[in-house]
Amino acid sequence: MFLRSVSSFSIQTKQGDNLISCLRGSPALSSPSLSSVFPFSSALSFPPRKNGRAFRVSASLETNNFALTGVVFQPFEEVKKEELDIPVVPQASLARQKYTDECEAAINEQINVEYTVSYVYHSLYAYFDRDNIALKGLAKFFKESSEEEREHAEKLMEYQNVRGGKVKLHSILMPPSEFEHAEKGDALYAMELALSLEKLTNEKLLSLHNVAEQNNDAQMAEFIEREFLSEQVEAIKKIAEYVAQLRMVGKGHGVWHFDQRLLHKGDAA
Repeated sequence: MFLRSVSSFSIQTKQGDNLISCLRGSPALSSPSLSSVFPFSSALSFPPRKNGRAFRVSASLETNNFALTGVVFQPFEEVKKEELDIPVVPQASLARQKYTDECEAAINEQINVEYTVSYVYHSLYAYFDRDNIALKGLAKFFKESSEEEREHAEKLMEYQNVRGGKVKLHSILMPPSEFEHAEKGDALYAMELALSLEKLTNEKLLSLHNVAEQNNDAQMAEFIEREFLSEQVEAIKKIAEYVAQLRMVGKGHGVWHFDQRLLHKGDAA
């Protein structure tokens, strides 16, 4: 229930004099409880009319429009701020808010990083899937890794659009197509390359997070932490274990056995 304060009210009766006397003699009007009922009242009077047969009770209230808590939200005043203006230019984003050009450019750079790593992994998949290499487990692993990096790029693209930025895809360098290594063997060489790429990607993500912090963009920082950072260190740990295992088994039959575990179990550990 809502109560509204008024500046005056009146009561009319034919027996005005008797009621006036009754009210003036009432203990309720002189008790402290009255002030608690009418905390804003400054005066209460009973001026009789000229004919003496009616009266009017009037109260003078001094109130203000501020909430009792002292916290006042005035949306129709606050939306007049310049930074809350809605763009009228067709090319401008309507959703963009507190999203700097530096953050926008950094997101586009990270999209390029993710696509580049995905491209390298896709080349590794094609290499191990050759009939004269025939390491199907490694081919499967690098194909899934390529798809995962592409998903990361698309996730960044979606976030760019959510914040009102513009996705700009940069050029991607052509990856190598041969991964033979006389000393290490192709499997170990490829996995060490993957480990280096994952560490490099982690460095780029940390730099991206630093850009968000420097621009006081808490939403972008939270997005990077939630979607990328934890997953990235887990990927580094996983591939580091693969490198350690391939170093132990050497070349030849040990690599084939490692490959079969990747193919059938999805994990060589």
